[in-house]
Amino acid sequence: MEYFSLGRTGLKISRLGLGCGSFGGLGSDPRFFGMGQSETEAFALMDRAYEMGINFFDTADSYGGGRSESIIGKWFKTKSSEVRQQILVSSKVFNPIGDGPNDRGLSRRHILRQVDSSLKRLGVERLDLYLAHEVDPETPLEETLRAFDDVIRQGKAHYIGASNWEAWRVARALWVSDKLGLASFSWVQNSYNLLEQELEYEMLPLCEDQGLGFTPYSSLAGGWLTGKYEAGKNYPAGSRMTMRPEPYQHLIQEKTFRGIGAFRKAASSRGIDMATLAFAWVLSHPQTNAIIIGPRKPEHFELAEKALRIPLTAIERAELAALFR
Repeated sequence: MEYFSLGRTGLKISRLGLGCGSFGGLGSDPRFFGMGQSETEAFALMDRAYEMGINFFDTADSYGGGRSESIIGKWFKTKSSEVRQQILVSSKVFNPIGDGPNDRGLSRRHILRQVDSSLKRLGVERLDLYLAHEVDPETPLEETLRAFDDVIRQGKAHYIGASNWEAWRVARALWVSDKLGLASFSWVQNSYNLLEQELEYEMLPLCEDQGLGFTPYSSLAGGWLTGKYEAGKNYPAGSRMTMRPEPYQHLIQEKTFRGIGAFRKAASSRGIDMATLAFAWVLSHPQTNAIIIGPRKPEHFELAEKALRIPLTAIERAELAALFR
């Protein structure tokens, strides 16, 4: 396993990070709480990740209605203190954790309450990484940043970042933090893959210019880049397109299937799986420090692990990207 610095911080993270969004649920959607990986299945995934040298577990307070953090916390209790010291935990705040009007967002109240809840569920003294999970247009940015600054100063997190934010908003947050003398975002975590290349126009140049780390998720675009979805055929049972199709409806068009067909040939010509090539493409961007992967079974790690050994040149990256543009 390789380890890269997270942006300009001194933190070393593994090139693969374990996404724990399906522990005890399927993301933050209450319709699926209690589904996803069971505690036993999640333990097997974390064991495999640790054996591989993965030192970065990514979760959120809302994943599985808090079940994801709780399962990670239970896993820590079965391990030695040495294991806990090696694992970096990233959690997030924003999504609803209850039915009340103040049970969501990036207000000072919600952030300071939720960081304590996350620490309790995880059974740790502090978070290594803490993210704003979404944009909250109803809360002044200054309020959010002051709350995150307090989280840092109180020793409840080491680094803060932004997930699913636009480049202009991250730039403004960096300016506000600098102006007010507050702790600033150290990295960005957004969706990035061959079917979603828009970050290359603004966000990734911003990360390069400001020294921000970048840990993208959804390298496989919800399974689309594995080739499991084919034009005119039913979606596989249990796939995201049968359970949570809303984020991917825009992909259901002829040019997507045409690009996937060409991508299948590109992977075949290299003698590798489509998923491995999709992972390799995201990893090969100079700004990518690590990618978040969400394997359902221990054997699924192999596809991402192989990608670490497939360097792509700038020309190869451009040729693969052109298949979907």
